[in-house]
Amino acid sequence: MRRMAERAAALALAALLLGACGKTGQKPAGTAVEPQAEAEAPDTDTGAEAPGIRQMEELTAALPAGEEMGPFRTTYEVFVYSFADSDGDGIGDLKGLTESLDYINDGKPGAGEDLGCGRIWLMPIFPSPTYHKYDTTDYMDIDPSYGTLEDFDALLSACHERDVEVILDLALNHTSVDHPWFREAADYLRALAPGQDPVKEDCPYVWYYTFSREAYDGYAALPDSDWYYEARFWEGMPDLNLETPEVREELDKVFAFWLDRGADGFRLDALTSYYTNDRPASIAFTDWAADRIHAMDPDAYLVGECWTSMEDYARFYETGIDSLFDFAFAGQEGVIAEAVRGGKGALAFGRAMEEEEALFASVREDAVNAPFYTNHDMARGAGYYAYDDGTKTKLALGLNFLQTGSAFLYYGEELGMKGAGKDENKRAAMYWTGEGEAADPVLTARTCQGPPDMDSFSMKFDPWDVQTEDPASILSYVRDAVRIREAFPVLAGGRTHVIEALSDQEVLAFVREGKEDAMDPVLVLVSLSEEEKTLDLAGTEAEEYKALSAVLSAQGGAADLEGGRVTLPPCGIAVLTR
Repeated sequence: MRRMAERAAALALAALLLGACGKTGQKPAGTAVEPQAEAEAPDTDTGAEAPGIRQMEELTAALPAGEEMGPFRTTYEVFVYSFADSDGDGIGDLKGLTESLDYINDGKPGAGEDLGCGRIWLMPIFPSPTYHKYDTTDYMDIDPSYGTLEDFDALLSACHERDVEVILDLALNHTSVDHPWFREAADYLRALAPGQDPVKEDCPYVWYYTFSREAYDGYAALPDSDWYYEARFWEGMPDLNLETPEVREELDKVFAFWLDRGADGFRLDALTSYYTNDRPASIAFTDWAADRIHAMDPDAYLVGECWTSMEDYARFYETGIDSLFDFAFAGQEGVIAEAVRGGKGALAFGRAMEEEEALFASVREDAVNAPFYTNHDMARGAGYYAYDDGTKTKLALGLNFLQTGSAFLYYGEELGMKGAGKDENKRAAMYWTGEGEAADPVLTARTCQGPPDMDSFSMKFDPWDVQTEDPASILSYVRDAVRIREAFPVLAGGRTHVIEALSDQEVLAFVREGKEDAMDPVLVLVSLSEEEKTLDLAGTEAEEYKALSAVLSAQGGAADLEGGRVTLPPCGIAVLTR
């Protein structure tokens, strides 16, 4: 990896000001001040040449290339609108994403300057009247602002050459009011005489939705008529009637269309909303969709969104879906952020992993968790911790990658991008380069304008073209975290066993054991402390792990293993093997 002497010097100077686990006595130049009291800054070294940064780089570079593990891939969530622009209109597009693939995965195994993600989740790319595109007008085409079907095919081909899968976001709960199905149904109902009932043979599309002459809760008025239609999210998104056989036949065609083109699966939006206040029916429909998709492609990966309690979304593992997003651990109030803030502590984080793995397995033994830290509906993680110098942001991302299953990373989180409040702010333009004289003209051309009506705000941390040169950056930390996860398959595919004798409020020790002997176990040690912590493994079940194989140093200190005693740096993570 290239070095920039001036950047290293600046970081070394900043290290005198920055504190462990994100506490600072003075904020770094150019960062946004957040309304919380400043904290005293310990004397620490977070610079690019810090011993822990060098150790992290060296150990990661020595790791074996990751193994292909079916559904257990690290997935990068992309909002195409804001990611990379290829034609200068300010809107991201599929060509821009294709041209930027080397950033996500360059196809070269081993440590490098790419993220190393093995799967891409594309937020909706279908034609839509809105910027977010969750209200489609055609499930079997590409929005013109994003490109063409040929552009999609080219993207898919380029991804598959890199052994990168692509999954598409399907909102099956609703369409746009501009979808031809709804427009034809609406026109037909408006033409009926007062009190006249619709006839299915005359317009079957009426039965694609739920219309009523009564203004029920969650229904919107159909203009220029005495009819109402179900639209639980927004009046521009009429709910599909998923009980209608013809609707299911249409969706069958949609699944086949994209799978035949080579798509590797789907992210299924809003599973809990398929049927209003009828969880068994929503579960049954999810099972139907999973069965149909897997009948067409047994290897298709399916992940579902159930924004509800862990106990509730665990029930959807009764279906044939591969994964469900792990909302309990995500967001500003989730288990990860709570641990980083020092709430329930390190041991509680480990127990939470154990408990959810047991819960999911009790529903279905082969359930694949889908851990994530933030997504497009949540405030970005960099805003969770006041005066963070990047240490807490790194540590939170590291904890996410320690969970089992198929881990997800929302674009820009690896740069510590900001964004909170309305949805547009959470989907800001990918921060490729800075402004003014610091801006790279090529990257400026790639940079999107971001969603319309997005608030104007400054990013807290450096853009990609600065972070990619800096081994102490958030980006470099995430690259290493993904490499470590890929190098030890048991991290994604195993089960957690907390070693309580070595764990407490500040330190967590757990073994990740394989469900099968084919996966070698590892010992993982995590420190949430702002100080070094030393653990004596002698006499515990951890003593057989004698090799320090990987380290994630969020603050810059080095780990050490000598004579069965492990020293963890502040906010550090270590992986030990036998």
